[in-house]
Amino acid sequence: MSFLYPFFLLAGLTLAIPVLIHLFNLRRYKTVMFPHTRFLKSIQLKSQKQSQLKYKWLLALRLLFLTALILAFAQPFFSGNKQDTTNRLQVIYLDNSGSMAVKKGTRTLFETARDAAREQVRHAPAGTRFVLLTNDKPLSYQPLPADKVLTLLNTIDISANSKTADKTLAMVNSIMQGESFAAADVYYYSDFQQSSFPAVADKNLLRNIRFYGVPVQAASAGNVLIDTAYLDAPVLQTGVQNKLIVHSRIAGEAPKENPVLQLAINGQVKSASALRFNDKNESTDTLSFSVNDANWQRMVLSINDASVRFDDTFRISARSTPSLQVLVMNEGQPNPYIQAAFRAYNGFQLTQTGINQNSNEWKQYNLIIFNGITRMDAATGKAIAAALQEGQNICIFPARAADVAAINTGLSQITDIRMAGIDTATQAASALQQGSDLVRDMFERIPDNIQLPVANWHYIIDAGLSANQQAVLSFRSGSPMLAKYTPSKGSLYISAVAADMQSGNFAGSYFFVPFLYQMAIQCRGGDIYALTLGRQQAAFIPFEGAGERNMAHIYGSGIDAIPPQRPAGKGLEVFPDAAVQQAGFYRISASGSDTALVAINNSREESALNTWAIGDLKKQWDGSDIYWLSTTDISSAAGSSALGSFPLWKVCAILALLMLAAETYVLAGGFRKQAAATQ
Repeated sequence: MSFLYPFFLLAGLTLAIPVLIHLFNLRRYKTVMFPHTRFLKSIQLKSQKQSQLKYKWLLALRLLFLTALILAFAQPFFSGNKQDTTNRLQVIYLDNSGSMAVKKGTRTLFETARDAAREQVRHAPAGTRFVLLTNDKPLSYQPLPADKVLTLLNTIDISANSKTADKTLAMVNSIMQGESFAAADVYYYSDFQQSSFPAVADKNLLRNIRFYGVPVQAASAGNVLIDTAYLDAPVLQTGVQNKLIVHSRIAGEAPKENPVLQLAINGQVKSASALRFNDKNESTDTLSFSVNDANWQRMVLSINDASVRFDDTFRISARSTPSLQVLVMNEGQPNPYIQAAFRAYNGFQLTQTGINQNSNEWKQYNLIIFNGITRMDAATGKAIAAALQEGQNICIFPARAADVAAINTGLSQITDIRMAGIDTATQAASALQQGSDLVRDMFERIPDNIQLPVANWHYIIDAGLSANQQAVLSFRSGSPMLAKYTPSKGSLYISAVAADMQSGNFAGSYFFVPFLYQMAIQCRGGDIYALTLGRQQAAFIPFEGAGERNMAHIYGSGIDAIPPQRPAGKGLEVFPDAAVQQAGFYRISASGSDTALVAINNSREESALNTWAIGDLKKQWDGSDIYWLSTTDISSAAGSSALGSFPLWKVCAILALLMLAAETYVLAGGFRKQAAATQ
C-alpha cells in the first residue's frame, strides 16, 4: 500500500488525545450518599462494569474514527503488481493523423484508440500524471493529473498534421530532460503507417524509454485522392476558357465505382468528370471553365470518396490580372525559342528591342531578358543593379564571346560575379536544385530518372559571397548551368549557355519554358496560390508598403494572426504554416495594401494507407524495453488493476462517518439500554 499524501500520517499523533482523555476520566470518582448501602453492593458492581465497558467502546470508536479520517486525507492506494513509476515520465501518444479516420466497423480507428487511452488513464494508479502528445502542438509540456488528461482527450480530433515516430520520441527525450525524469513509459496508439513509423527502431531515441506499441488497424482499405492540380496557363484569364489539369490516384484497393471529380468556383459547380484510372491507378483529367471578373476566385476540386476525407479536396485561389510584361533585349537576332515561349499564352505581353533600350523604361516590365550578349559595359551593369534594387527580375543568356572580359566589365558593376572562362567539353547537367523557386512549384515530386539538359560548351561562372548564388542546374564539377543571384531585392538569373540549339539542348528542354514563366510570375506574384500545410512554403505577396510597423495579417476560420514574413523583391514572403492549422482559404492583408486570398491544402503524406504488419515490427522493434499490446490488453490490464486503483480514501471517509455515528449512539445511552435488556 502507498499513500498519495503521506505527510498526513503525521496527524496520527492525535490518536493520543482520546487515550489521555479516557485515562483522565478513570481517575475521577463520584460519591453518592445513600442510607441503605447494603442494597447497593450488587448494583454498584454492575454499574462499574457497565461504565468501564462503555469507556472502552468510546475509546475504540474514537481511535477508529481518527484513524479512518487520517487515512482518508492521506489517500491510500494499492500498487499491486504494477511497475514502479517513481521518477518515470508517463507519456501517451495518440495518433490523430488523417489515416486514423479509416473506419473499422462502425467506428474510426481514432475513436477506438482514444477510448483505449481513456481506459488506461481511468484505471491508472491514483496520483499518476501523464504527458499527452498528438500530431499537433503539445497540449502541455508538463505531466498533468488524470482528470485533466481525460478532459483533454475529449477535445482531440483528427488533424491535418502528421508526425513521425522519431520526432515524437525526440520530444519525449526533451520533456524528460526538462522535467528531470530519469526514464519514461511511452504508450504509442497508432495505425503504424509506413510513411510515419520507421521499420527499424532508433536505439538512441529509445534510451531510458520503455516503449508500449498499441496498434489500432483496419483491414486493407482503399483511398482515392486528388494529388495535385494546376492551371495549364501561368495566369488566369477572363472571358476565355481556362483549363485546369488535375492529377488523382488510388492508394490501396480500387473502389467498385469510378468516383466523380467536381470543380466548384465561388460555391457554384462549373465542371465535373468521372475519373478513369490507368493500370498504375493514376488519372489525369482536364476541366474547362471560365470566369467573368478579375476578382479572387475560390476554386475547390472534390471527389466523392467515403473512406478518407482529408485528401478529397484541393483548393486553388486565383485572380485574373493584366498581362505580364516581358522585355527581351537582343544583341543580335530575336531568339525564336524565347519568342515562342511567351507567345504561346495570352497572359504575357512580349516586347523585343535592341541592347541599348533606355533603362528608365524598364520599371513597367516584370521580367527583363538580355539575349545573346557578348559584351556588357559598365553603364548597362549599373542599370541592371538599379533594377535589381527596385525588386525587378533580370535574366541573362550570353552568346559565346571571344573575350569574356567584355562581359565581366558590366557584371562587376552588379555584384561579385565574373566569367572565369569557357569550357568546351560537352557535358550534361548532373544536379537540379529542388528547393529553388523555379523548381519547387513545377513538380509535386521530382522523378528520379528525369533527363537534364546537355551543354556543348558553357561559361565557367565564379561568384563571391555577396552575390548569394544558388545553382538551379549545375554540372558535375559544381559549376552552374543556370544560377540565381540575389545581391539586392530582385533576382538575377544567369545561364552559362546560350539559348540556342548550337550551344546545347537547354532551349528545347522541358525546363526552359517553365523557368521563363516562373521568372516573370515571381516578380509580380500574388495571383495564384495553392500551398500545402506542413511544408513551410512561402506565399509571395506584392505588398510594397508592409514593414515592421505595418505587418501583414492572416484572417480566416476565426483567426487573426501575424505570420512570419520577410521582405522579398517588390513584396513579402509570408509563411502561413506558423499561424494556420487547418486547410482552407485565408486572406492576407496589410494596412494600405491590397488583399491576397491564399488557398492552403492538406498534405498528402498520410494518403498512402499502407501500414506495417505488427509481426514484422515485433521482429524489428525488439528489446527488453519494447512491448506490443492490443486495445484488449489495455482493457484487461485496466480490469485487473481495478483493485489497485480503487479510491480507498472514500472507504476511509465512510468508515470515519460510521465510527462517528456509533460513538454518538453509545453516548446517547444505546449501549446501556442494550446491556439492561440482556439482564
